[in-house]
Amino acid sequence: MDRTAQLITPSAARSIAYDPPRSSHSLHVRAARVLEGNWTGASTVPSRSLYPHQWSWDSAFIAIGLRHLSPLRAQTELETLLAAQWGDGRVPHIVFNPSVPLDAYFPSPDFWRSSTAGHGAGAPRTVQTSGIVQPPVHALAVWLVHRADPGLSRARGFLARMYPRLAAWHRYLLHRRDLGGGGLASVVHPWEQGMDNSPAWDLPLSRVTPAPARSFRRADLDHGSAEDRPTDLDYGRYVRLATDYRDAGYADGGGEFAVEDPAFNALLIASEHALARIAEELGAPGTARHARAERLTAALVERLWDPASGMFLCRDLRGPAQDRRGTLIPERGVSGLLPLLLPGLPRDIVTEVVRTASGPHFGLGTTTRLVPSYDLLGEAFDPHRYWRGPAWFNTAWLLERGLRTQGEHRRADALRESALELAGTTDFAEYVDPYTSEACGATGFSWTAALALDLLHSDTTVTADMGLKGGNRR
Repeated sequence: MDRTAQLITPSAARSIAYDPPRSSHSLHVRAARVLEGNWTGASTVPSRSLYPHQWSWDSAFIAIGLRHLSPLRAQTELETLLAAQWGDGRVPHIVFNPSVPLDAYFPSPDFWRSSTAGHGAGAPRTVQTSGIVQPPVHALAVWLVHRADPGLSRARGFLARMYPRLAAWHRYLLHRRDLGGGGLASVVHPWEQGMDNSPAWDLPLSRVTPAPARSFRRADLDHGSAEDRPTDLDYGRYVRLATDYRDAGYADGGGEFAVEDPAFNALLIASEHALARIAEELGAPGTARHARAERLTAALVERLWDPASGMFLCRDLRGPAQDRRGTLIPERGVSGLLPLLLPGLPRDIVTEVVRTASGPHFGLGTTTRLVPSYDLLGEAFDPHRYWRGPAWFNTAWLLERGLRTQGEHRRADALRESALELAGTTDFAEYVDPYTSEACGATGFSWTAALALDLLHSDTTVTADMGLKGGNRR
C-alpha cells in the first residue's frame, strides 16, 4: 500500500475516520497526494519549489486539514513547529530545514542568524529559524486536531504538552507586542501579518529606506513570475526592516514599522477562545481566557473598526499622529473582514461587514467567487500580484468559518462550494485571479489542499467545533 493510500484508508478502530469515495480521482484523494508529496518526515512544506521549509501559519492550516487523514501526523506537524519556539514565547515564522541549500530561499538561515542574534530572546540553538512571527492560528489548530481523535491525543499527552507553549506564545503577543498600549498585538514586519505586500502596508513602508538591491538576491523569482510577486522596491524595504530587527537582537518596540492588524488580532482572539477550551479539557478553568478574548474583541472594535468603511482597518502606530494611538490606514483589505470569526462581535458590525464583503469593494457572491485580498475598486488593485488583489484559499476558509459563526449559512455554503470547486480545477493553486479564477503562484500548494479537505469533511456546527464561546452582542 503506498503512502497516500495509507493516509486515506479509514481506520476500523476509530469512528472519526473519514470513509472516502472509491474514485481515485476524487478531490480528497488528490488533496492527500499533495500533502504526501510535500511531507518531509516531520512537517509539510507549503511548496516543494517556492517554499522549501516549514512556515508557521501554513503548518497550522495544514494540520487542520491533515487531521482528517492522519491525526497523528497533524499532531506531529504542530509539535515540530512549536519545538522551535523561542524562550521569550515567540513562534518563528520559518523553521529551516538544514538539508535545503542556502540559495534555495531568501532570506536564508545565514541572514536571520537566529542562534546568535536571537540569543538574548531565547532562540533555540539546535535549529535555525527566522526571527519574526506569523498570525497566531496555532491554538485553534491544536484544538481542532485534538477533536479529530481525542483518544489518541490524550494517550500521547498532546494537549498537556502544547498548552504551556501556546500560553507562552499568547503571553508574548499580548505583552511584548502591545506596542500601541490598547491591548492589541502589533506586527513589526509585513511578513508577520502573512499578507506580505498588501496595499495596507504601502504607507508605513514608504518611510523605510530600502536595502540596496545588490545586498540580496531574490530566490522567489526563480520559481514565480515577477508580475505576480512583490516588487524589488518592496523587497528592499522588507530586507531593511528584517536587518534592523535582527541587528537589534530581535527586541520589540524600536523599529520603524508597527501596525495593529484586524486579522492578526482576530486570530489571536479566536485562538484565545480555543486555548480556554484546551484548559478546560485539561481540568483547569477557561473562564479567564474567555473573558480575555471578550476584552480583546472590545479593543478590536474600539481601535480598528471604521464605520465609514464598513469594515476593520489597520492602525499605523508609527504615523504622523502625535499620540500613541497612531492612525487608521485607509485601505480595504480582506484582513478587515476576518473578525467575522468572533462570536462576540456586535450584531450591527456583523451586518456592516457582511454588506461590505458582498458589496462592490469585494463582490463576494456577485462579481467574485472567492473574496479578493484587496479592494476591487482600490487604486492599487492588481488581480495577479500576490496580496494586492488575488483571492487566497486560507482567507476563503477563514471567511467561510466566520460567515457560519455569524449565522450566514447561505453565504457560507456558496463560498464553501466555490472554494472546493476552484481548489480542484486549479490543481490546488496558491491563489487565483478573483475575476477569472485563473491559477496564480505555485500549484500543489499545501494549505489549499489541506483546507479543501477540511471543507469537505467539516460539519456546519462551527462555533462549538472551533472552541468559540457565546453569541453576538446586540
